[in-house]
Amino acid sequence: MAVPVVRKQFHLLTDDDLSPEQAVALIDFAAQLKAQHRAGEPHHHLLRGKTLAMIFQKPSTRTRVAFEAGMAQLGGHALYLSTNDLQLGRGETIADTARVLSRYVDAIMARVFRHIDVVELATHATVPVINGLSDLAHPTQGLADMLTIKERFGGWSGRVLAYLGCANNMAHSLALSGALVGLSVRIATPPSCRPDPEIVERARTIGARTGATIELLSDPFEAVRDVDIVYTDVWVSMGQNVPEETLRELEAYRVTPALMAVAAPHAIFMHCLPMFRGQEVTAEVADGPQSVIYDQAENRLHLHKALLVELLSDAGPGVLR
Repeated sequence: MAVPVVRKQFHLLTDDDLSPEQAVALIDFAAQLKAQHRAGEPHHHLLRGKTLAMIFQKPSTRTRVAFEAGMAQLGGHALYLSTNDLQLGRGETIADTARVLSRYVDAIMARVFRHIDVVELATHATVPVINGLSDLAHPTQGLADMLTIKERFGGWSGRVLAYLGCANNMAHSLALSGALVGLSVRIATPPSCRPDPEIVERARTIGARTGATIELLSDPFEAVRDVDIVYTDVWVSMGQNVPEETLRELEAYRVTPALMAVAAPHAIFMHCLPMFRGQEVTAEVADGPQSVIYDQAENRLHLHKALLVELLSDAGPGVLR
């Protein structure tokens, strides 16, 4: 009789739940799946019979479609569950939801307002839990962005990314993911919306091992000088309240052609989407030749697929087992 595979339970709640070696292996596997997909090589056998529950406290385009399409391409099935579809909307506890869903599905992805909610899901689930976005981190986006950067530059060593705007979940994930792969990150923000000090310290600790540096700045032009990547995000995330004074301060961090001109000549512009053209970035930059925003969006699909295969089968590189 075959001996069943016993796995150590793994949850991806923040980017640094991965080690540097695991992050690089996962990104390389995503690149492999992307190449197969573009070559028309089917891989629907990889997750045949597997089911992913997708909990959405807040709506999404890229997160939902990338996970749902990814599961379909891998031969599995994804269930979209808004709070209106679950008893969570009527007061059932997160713990009970996690325990029940674990009896039905093979993994849970949750897009939540509060990071503590996805932590509680993982605490009580007996299947892998993936953070599809929380107020603290957006690890699937951060890791997918590292794939996009590697495609453009061949690697991360010696490269620098500048993030401009309010230090939100995306800034945190870029710092952590960048540190994992050896990409240096500069975060330029007004004093009123600096990144979480604990996240910065965690990223710097990882960077000490991988060669990445994490810098905090106030001057946007100083931050982008000679960098390889300029990155921004919306100034106000869904469900977030930002004081008018902070919004006025953020005007100086708008990504414009003048700001891009200070970056390296080969620099690319990145944004996780959705965006407000004219607010955090001008249309000239967002839709210009340096923009890779749609490559980023596509790579969510391939990173999600790599993560799901690695978590739910023996067909991946095996670094999470």
